[in-house]
Amino acid sequence: MIFDGSILTKRRGIYVALDANTHAIITAAYNIAEGGKDLFDFYQHLATAGLRPNYATIDGNTQQNKYLKNVWPTIIIQRCIVHVQRQGLSWCRLHPKRTDAKHLRTLFADLSTIKTTAAVQHFVHRVERWEQRFGTLIHQTPEHGYVFSDLKRARHMLLNALPHLFHFINTPTVASSTNAFEGYFSRLKEHYRKHQGLSLPHRRSYFLWYFYLVRK
Repeated sequence: MIFDGSILTKRRGIYVALDANTHAIITAAYNIAEGGKDLFDFYQHLATAGLRPNYATIDGNTQQNKYLKNVWPTIIIQRCIVHVQRQGLSWCRLHPKRTDAKHLRTLFADLSTIKTTAAVQHFVHRVERWEQRFGTLIHQTPEHGYVFSDLKRARHMLLNALPHLFHFINTPTVASSTNAFEGYFSRLKEHYRKHQGLSLPHRRSYFLWYFYLVRK
């Protein structure tokens, strides 16, 4: 499974469950906030209908991880490599001046090249070496300025995501990213912009019909 959402207005939007192999929609909902009760109800609805996913690919939303585990305690989470890479590169800056940031940026840049178990092992070893050389000092140094704060965020994200980044290597049916949603969300929003004057009940009906008629 792949789970992702897209905000439409006021931090609420659509949320979709996608089959990772066929890229077909399993179910979708409108006027969802990606947190708390909305996500729990969405997952619980699928569980009640009999869905028992082994793997779920998600972005870095901690609420998704929490409520997926609440509903399906044995589910294995695959973090979206593209989200981790993009955010890490952004936090490290395009042309970092610090040596630790330069090396960390290289690690993020190489994420998308990892395709084999041997490459995973090599990458993990590189992360461990980086952590031994720079990580402890970064962790112990008080934050001073937004550049260093972002470096600390990048380190924290990579270390937390690392155990969940490479399930797709040994299980090819697992999606490595949530990119399958990008085209679908783009087309949906393009159509929706033509109907933004709809009342709330009609808007809800519009999205339900769209989800039903446009499955990919």
